[in-house]
Amino acid sequence: MTYVLLRSSAFIREGKKRIKKQPSIVQSLQDTLNLLSQDPFHPRLRTHKLKGELKNSWSCSAGYDLRIIFSFVEYDNKQAILLESIGTHDEVY
Repeated sequence: MTYVLLRSSAFIREGKKRIKKQPSIVQSLQDTLNLLSQDPFHPRLRTHKLKGELKNSWSCSAGYDLRIIFSFVEYDNKQAILLESIGTHDEVY
C-alpha cells in the first residue's frame, strides 16, 4: 500500500529553509519521503508515536539529526500521511 504524502505549509516553509542551509540533504530527504510513502514503519525510519502536545503525531528520522513529524489522515477516501514539520530534534519537539 502506498500512502499519499500531503505537505503542510509549515513543512514546506521549514523544508525550504533547511535545504537552503544544507543543500546536501536533498537526496537523503527525497529517499526518506519515498520510503515513508511506501512503508512508514520501515526500520531505517525509526518511526515512533509521540506523546504530550504531539500525541496524535508520529516522528521518523531523515538523517543523523533531522526529524519529520507527521500524522496519518484520510484524503480522497485513501490513507495519506500529512507531513507537519521538519527540523532537528530540538526544533520539532
